[in-house]
Order: sequence, then structure tokens, then C-alpha cells
Amino acid sequence: MNRMLPFPVYDADNHFYEPEDAILRNLPSKWHGELQFVEIKGRKKLAIGGQISQYMPNPTFERVAAPGSHLDYYKGKNPEGKTIREMGGKPISPPDSFRYGKDRMSVLDEQGVHAAMFFPTLFSAIENRMSYNHDLLHDALHSLNLWTSEEWGFARDNRMFGVPIISLADMNRATAELDWILKQGARTVCIRPSPVPGYRGSRSMGLPEFDPFWARINEAKIFVSIHAADTDYNKLIEMWTGGGEWLPFEPSPLVECLRTIDRAISDTLAAIICDGVFDRFKDVRVVSVENGATWVPSLLQTLNYVHSKMPQKFKRHPVEAFHEHIFIAPFAEDNFLELAKHVDTKRILFGSDWPHPEGTATPLDFLDELEGLNMGQVEQIMSSNLKGLLEGKRD
Repeated sequence: MNRMLPFPVYDADNHFYEPEDAILRNLPSKWHGELQFVEIKGRKKLAIGGQISQYMPNPTFERVAAPGSHLDYYKGKNPEGKTIREMGGKPISPPDSFRYGKDRMSVLDEQGVHAAMFFPTLFSAIENRMSYNHDLLHDALHSLNLWTSEEWGFARDNRMFGVPIISLADMNRATAELDWILKQGARTVCIRPSPVPGYRGSRSMGLPEFDPFWARINEAKIFVSIHAADTDYNKLIEMWTGGGEWLPFEPSPLVECLRTIDRAISDTLAAIICDGVFDRFKDVRVVSVENGATWVPSLLQTLNYVHSKMPQKFKRHPVEAFHEHIFIAPFAEDNFLELAKHVDTKRILFGSDWPHPEGTATPLDFLDELEGLNMGQVEQIMSSNLKGLLEGKRD
């Protein structure tokens, strides 16, 4: 498809690679023993609560796989049976534009991207591993959010939208963090696709106890991004593989079949819908980012079936709520023509995942995935849908 587009491009899924001080710079000193970068056999590893994590093999991101280098693997184009690392090729040293906002604007211009949402990379390892201490968890996320605000900004020049991360583990801390984030001008906040952790068990973020969070989102007319992360669904992998930490860069056929990413986002959105968040807060919008889209038809079918069995439990049809309130930013390997049979293209967003290796080599390479859609639909996906969300518009 022609890369010369007659509209500004809005990317719902850009990333940065955090340096070590992204969390440590503003983290209270009392926690420095709980969160450390430690050297093991000449390589730095992340230690949380005294436990070394291999979840991210290189948490300092001194060397990373090149943008787009894993995409063929995720598209199933691997006839030689190479490992994901082999397909990634030789690692590169990330330039400052991968780490700091001041160096990224010129890259956006070069790539033909007008605006983008920028998610941290390391955040996915925080909540799941720090839920044993909610004060540590909230302090670590606030430290990361401060760094993101300082180095990227939450709405720099209305083009660079750094995404702050929130946990709902402690509602007093969560609402205080959200109030601070709103004062900084953020247009979205991110939560992970997983139940809210608690000391006595986890539960749905759609329950009324979390209404103070959703009420603030509703009033401010910002949206909630739910980005793939390390979730409680890794317990399913442990159930089937004998325990031990899940290593996302060392997949196995069985782990791939478990589809934990699909389950996590599908169940999370089902919880938000079935527990009535959209009934109580009409202006809340939720964006699924980097969770793929193959789960969408199944969730819609399930919601329809559940409603047919117990319509009295719903104030309106849950499928209607899905279509009104939820946006999807699919994987590059997803079938967009198939997705458009189930979700209106006004609810689909373009997300390149740049500069991560599982995304596209350059953001506008994503246009190849939209072959078969008309230019009006392409403009919705690549531009106007996210632009409207960032401007607080509701339709």
C-alpha cells in the first residue's frame, strides 16, 4: 500500500526501553533492597524481593533485538524451525531515541508518524512480582511514572503521549496516583489484563469497590489502556509445566497452545462488562493494546450466550456494551479483514509496537496488513480513531 497518506498517522503502541534509573531515580531509598539490578556472570539481572527474575533476560536493555526482527516468527513464517532468538539475528545497541523522549520526535517525523502513545517496557514485570507489598508496588509505579513524565511527557506537543501505569491494589494509592496523573495532563492510563491483586485473593476491577477509579476516568474523559503484561495467567503455564518462572522468549508448543494472552484480556474485558462498569460510567472507554485480536469472536459469542441464559443480570446487552466502549489494537499478524467482520473499523486502532522486535520494522509497514480495506477504513484505523480518543471525544 502507498506510504503517502492524506491524513496524520496516530500510533497506539510505541515503546521505550527504560534505563536503570527509570524506576530507581525516584524510588524511596527504603525500597532499594527490594528492587535491584544485580550482576550475575557478567550480566545484570532484575531482583525483586530477593528473587532473581529471568522474565526479561536483559532488563537494562543494553542490547536488544532489532525492530521487527521477530515478526516473521509471530506470523508463522518459520519453515526452518529457528528459535525466536535465531530469527532475531544479531542484537543491537539501542540509540538514545529508544530510551529518551527528547530524541524521539525526529524519529516520528522520519517515520511519517504524527503522534503516538509510548508505553514502558519493564513495567510488565512490576505488578505481578510486587503484589506481596502494595506500598512497594505503588511507590515503584509512581517512580516510573515520574520518570516517564520527566523524560517523555504525558502529552508532549500533543504528539508524544507517555503512558503512566496504575495498579488498583490499594484504592487510596490508586486514586491519589490518578489524580496526580490527571494534573500532569495525561490522556490515558494503563492497567494490566489481570485480576486486581489483594492480600487475601484477587478480584475483578469491575466491582463497585473500584468505582472511585472509574468515576475519575469517566469525569476526565480519558481512556484506559490495557496493555499485555506479566499476569496471573502465568499460573496456568506453571500448572502445565511443573512450575518455575515463565520465560516469554523461550516458548514451547504447549505454552503457545495455552493462549494465556488471549485468556487474560478476554477475561478482563468480560469482568469490566459483566460487573457493570459501562452501565455506571457511560463515558469510560477501554483500549486493548498488544493483546492481539483472535479472542474477539469467541468473547462476543460467549457474551451473547451468557446473556441469553440470564438476561435479567444485565442492564443492557453485553455485546452492545463491548461495541460501544472497547477499542482493539491488534497484532500485526492478525487478520484485519476477519476482525472487521466482528468489530466496526471505527473501534480498531493501529499499533506498530515499535521498536520492539515482534512489531513492524518501521511503523508504516503496518499498512501491508490493511490490504483489502478501503481508504476510509484505513484512515479510521491509522488516524481518526485514536485521535478522537486522545481528544476525549465520545460517539
